[in-house]
Amino acid sequence: MFFKILLNYIFGYLNVTVEGYYIERFINTCMSKGIFFWGMKRTKSTIMHMKIGAEEFKQAIKIAKKHSCRIKIESKHGLPFVIKKYKKRKIFFILLLLVFAIIFALSKFVWNIEVTGNESIDANEIIEALNEDGLKIGTLKSKVNTEEIVNKIRYQRDDIAWIGIELTGTNALVRIVEADSKPEIVDEEDYCNIIATKDGVIEKITAQNGTIMVTEGAEVKQGDILIAGYMEGKYTGRNYVNAQGEVKAKVSHSQTEKIYKKETKKEQTGNFEKKYAIKINNFKINFYKTLSKYENYDTMYTSKKLKLFSNFYLPIEIIKYTNYEVTNTEITYNEEQAKAEGQSRAEEKLNSLITGEIAEKNVSITDMGDYYDVKVTYDVVEDIGTKEKIVF
Repeated sequence: MFFKILLNYIFGYLNVTVEGYYIERFINTCMSKGIFFWGMKRTKSTIMHMKIGAEEFKQAIKIAKKHSCRIKIESKHGLPFVIKKYKKRKIFFILLLLVFAIIFALSKFVWNIEVTGNESIDANEIIEALNEDGLKIGTLKSKVNTEEIVNKIRYQRDDIAWIGIELTGTNALVRIVEADSKPEIVDEEDYCNIIATKDGVIEKITAQNGTIMVTEGAEVKQGDILIAGYMEGKYTGRNYVNAQGEVKAKVSHSQTEKIYKKETKKEQTGNFEKKYAIKINNFKINFYKTLSKYENYDTMYTSKKLKLFSNFYLPIEIIKYTNYEVTNTEITYNEEQAKAEGQSRAEEKLNSLITGEIAEKNVSITDMGDYYDVKVTYDVVEDIGTKEKIVF
């Protein structure tokens, strides 16, 4: 039955209404002559709705007359009627075919590169590496050798433990696993020294195992041995050990800020305007006048690539520009004001870097003519010891 319904769709079918007192006789006669009905529904005792093949309709009319029934066409369906409908719309039909042809052609290229799994590595950095190795926007998918690109990147970069590339639709999905950048772990059974990780002045040093090589108050450089991995006795000689201990040192951290004697400070007024552009591959069309209605403004922009399905991106990008109106205020700093402003900026940066206890803080200012150099120095007491395996 399904096959017969499908054939009727291909060759066309009609929704008809049959009205009369002898509808059952009409149906029985039609069925005996091989005329197929489906979707029959009676609304009244003398009215029935049904579907019939277009080629069988003329024969059904003759049978209806014999049984004093009227048969009326309600609607027409199927390919013959669709083709007939669009014969008068040739341009539309041609354009429709052209659209399908363009979509098919676009599906053969890569129009988007998506990087996932990266935390410390910038996605743009990965994309640049992919571009150099042959995977870029607009590349024919058949010319992309994903295995070769993966091997090149893994060989070139130590910060990537694993990388995989999957081409789905017009999207290149790049998954990476970053390598752990952890210091070498020294086994408790290995002979090792404790060395300085930074330059500093020793504040406190204690050793549970090994020989102390520096005294409190001594200046040390990065890499100097603080606690040697051996014990030495007059009668026992030198015995190598795994050095154990704690080393606290005063380490200097400094930050210099340049404060101009005359600066322009920007403040947003709260007013903004939005403008749009469309980018087709590398060709951009602006839907706005280049100049903003604001005299002074800052611009932020976002972009979104169009896609038909989840992984079928098009080489079309909608760009939104948001112009925020700003006022420019001229500020003049004297030496005291410049020192306060520079100190505030420098301390904000230093406080995000230091981890130890601040022992001392110094602020200096130097007049450089058009600007002041404001230098803030923190002396921080922190642990500077780390283990280094002894290699014989």
